[in-house]
Amino acid sequence: MAGLAAHRSVERLCQQVSEFRPDWAVVGCESVSIPSTEHARHTRWYQGFSAVESLIRNPQISTIVCAMVGAAGLPATWAAVDSGKRVALANKESLVVAGSLIMKRAAETGASVIPVDSEHSAIFQCLQAGRRDQLRRVILTASGGPFRGWTRSQMASVTPAMALKHPTWNMGPKITVDSATMMNKALEIIEARWLFDLKPSEIAVTIHPQSLIHSLVEFADGSVISQFSPPDMRLPIQYALLFPDRLPSPARQTDWTQPCTLELLPPDLDAFPALRLGFEAAEQGGTCGAVLNAANEIAVERFLAGNLPFPCITHIVQDILNHHKFDAQPTLSQLFAMDRWAREEATRWTL
Repeated sequence: MAGLAAHRSVERLCQQVSEFRPDWAVVGCESVSIPSTEHARHTRWYQGFSAVESLIRNPQISTIVCAMVGAAGLPATWAAVDSGKRVALANKESLVVAGSLIMKRAAETGASVIPVDSEHSAIFQCLQAGRRDQLRRVILTASGGPFRGWTRSQMASVTPAMALKHPTWNMGPKITVDSATMMNKALEIIEARWLFDLKPSEIAVTIHPQSLIHSLVEFADGSVISQFSPPDMRLPIQYALLFPDRLPSPARQTDWTQPCTLELLPPDLDAFPALRLGFEAAEQGGTCGAVLNAANEIAVERFLAGNLPFPCITHIVQDILNHHKFDAQPTLSQLFAMDRWAREEATRWTL
């Protein structure tokens, strides 16, 4: 392994350095101390994003795994694409904020963007079964989160502890809350739009509580190809790193001796209005993805801190989207500026 980077999670980074003995490690946050020399015997340590970008652009490095949370991952994703790397992308927000620019730059530099998100990895795998011009639509699956079947009025009393109990996946707090509001699926709609060069009308969502079918692709002749496996992120991570090869994986295997029931249900757009926002932002493009994502990140922070009711997460996002100064063809610097503006607005937003 060439290197590892973290922003503030130094303790976990040290554990990984001890286990994998990379050539270098980077602490992105300038205010966090670099670990003592006991962790540096076989690893060279750096600090700050400039060091991250410099190492990403190192011509000796061919593959970058971008797995940061939120829009903070965009600069690293851009550096990887700009330098023509193979990008195993687990940071969906990069494409939500700047998907048009990233995919255009990837085409120019020869960079390949291979998704790690289980749903987009599934679509990527299913697309190997047919040509792009034979595609009718892709169908993203969603577990439905902890509040599947609830009404909007029932969700008025949701607490952070309730929202953090995902029925299938063990994830970080931000993405778990996004799953509870289904904003995570809204972000994935926008991600799919840019990653696979789709029209919003070519994207659908279905609720699949078992989380065994990770997404489906429907072709022009009516054939539907799905990617089926137990919920285990080790599989899409390995696939992104080794594509087009398939090798034995440490991921959980399907036990075909056990009975299995698969449900596919239509989403409730009234109870989960975030889905509608995702389709609208994917349709409009431009600055909408950046504003939606930034407003949502702050709204989730406020909810987890206990100073915002659960239903207001999507209220904030919709309100700020409706009032932002839309630009259909923003530059990267304009998207960063819009991201900052939306965060400030979401911080000030009151009931």
